[in-house]
Amino acid sequence: MNGTSPVDVVHNQDARRFEAHVEGLLCRADYRLTGGTMMLVHTGVPAALEGRGIAGQLVRAAFEHAAVRGLKVVPGCSYVQEWTRRNTDMHGVLAPGWEA
Repeated sequence: MNGTSPVDVVHNQDARRFEAHVEGLLCRADYRLTGGTMMLVHTGVPAALEGRGIAGQLVRAAFEHAAVRGLKVVPGCSYVQEWTRRNTDMHGVLAPGWEA
């Protein structure tokens, strides 16, 4: 996390996202489920909160959730693709063909 403060990430299953409320603002990592695959399609952190490592914490929570449930992850947005390249410990959760 590069010295960032941890945030409380919640899985909002109804909205199909992992989210955190920081300073009253919503941060999110949206996904789609298809069979045994979770595609992370969007990460969003308000500009006022950028650079704090929040998006990375959201993505890690999604990968950990997928790992526990036996799901494979498809990094469907550019941020998740870059995060995956930097976090090799999560490569075992990637869907076939997405190894960085």
